[in-house]
Amino acid sequence: MNILQNNLGAGYRAHKKEIDDAVQSVLEKGWYILGENVRGFETEFASFIGAEYAVSVASGTDAIEIALRACGIGEGDGVITVSHAAVATVAAIELTGAVPVLVDIDPVSYTVDPNCIEDVLKKNIDGFIKAIIPVHLYGHPADMDSIMEIAQKLGLIVIEDCAQSTGATYKGKLTGTFGHCGCFSFYPTKNLGAFGDGGLITTDDNALAEKIRLLRQYGWRERYVSAIAGLNSRLDEIQAAILRVKLRYLPEENATRQKIASQYSQLLSHSSVVVPNVSPKCGHVFHQYVIRTPRRDNLKAYLSEQGIGTLIHYPVPIHKQPAYEGRLKESCPLHVTEATAQQVLSLPMYPQLMEAEVQKMAEIILEWESRLRKHV
Repeated sequence: MNILQNNLGAGYRAHKKEIDDAVQSVLEKGWYILGENVRGFETEFASFIGAEYAVSVASGTDAIEIALRACGIGEGDGVITVSHAAVATVAAIELTGAVPVLVDIDPVSYTVDPNCIEDVLKKNIDGFIKAIIPVHLYGHPADMDSIMEIAQKLGLIVIEDCAQSTGATYKGKLTGTFGHCGCFSFYPTKNLGAFGDGGLITTDDNALAEKIRLLRQYGWRERYVSAIAGLNSRLDEIQAAILRVKLRYLPEENATRQKIASQYSQLLSHSSVVVPNVSPKCGHVFHQYVIRTPRRDNLKAYLSEQGIGTLIHYPVPIHKQPAYEGRLKESCPLHVTEATAQQVLSLPMYPQLMEAEVQKMAEIILEWESRLRKHV
């Protein structure tokens, strides 16, 4: 048995003809930067998400950095986020000169715990904290009602990290439409993935959208004249053309992920591994299907022996990584974060997985568990 953790080749083959035609069209026209495909994709993505504006950029990390800058967050400002996430979120905060303030996560959804946000803000006497970045991790939305209530009460900026949640819903509304901005990644492994890097920012604020557009290209309103100091962060035409094709299939593919997740959860319901628990408020899109067990490393090794590739998202909390340990602001002990990092394991999850493959993987996990019991 040979099952990859994320089969990108299968994703390409599913839409090969349309993708090849879209790329060929770009090559024939010879316009590669900020052309009709970028404009078309931005319009189509905004419509899909339910936002007034969508501005594409070069990566998900750039999306967060530019959104922060556009919202006036910079040198010395505190930004609340989590340590159990991709390091990109913290890296983007630091690129602006702002200071990441790490809080703990909810043990069920693995997203930011609003109670921990409130605990930190009770100590925010000098107004140091200016923004919150909730991460919709693994495709499960954070508790946006609570987060927005806290932010609105204190006048804080909210920038959603939607890198793993394209198409996910909270109370029927898509992620990326709650905060001041929503930031998306189109890294190839994402539910909506390009064939390289790519990112995008959504907002309902016209002035904010205009500032984001300026920031992504040197601050230009007219070519070669910078109205403000900006960056170079542009989604190219080929990636935009590919994403326009793939966006059309995203709802169907997210539904397939949900079906696969349901099959996994049903088959593993009587095992000791903890399967994802989806809040009734949320439409989880399963960027990852993440189980949890204190014998994680043993299970990972056993699955590898059987030809099943798995990954750990994420093995080391950001505050424990060599680049950050001892210098990031931990608002409180991150006990749930640290325990979670020791136990989570991402099983293969992509729309082209077959029911028989999911069945076989579940059988192998149950077999592993049976062998463990015999050795106790």
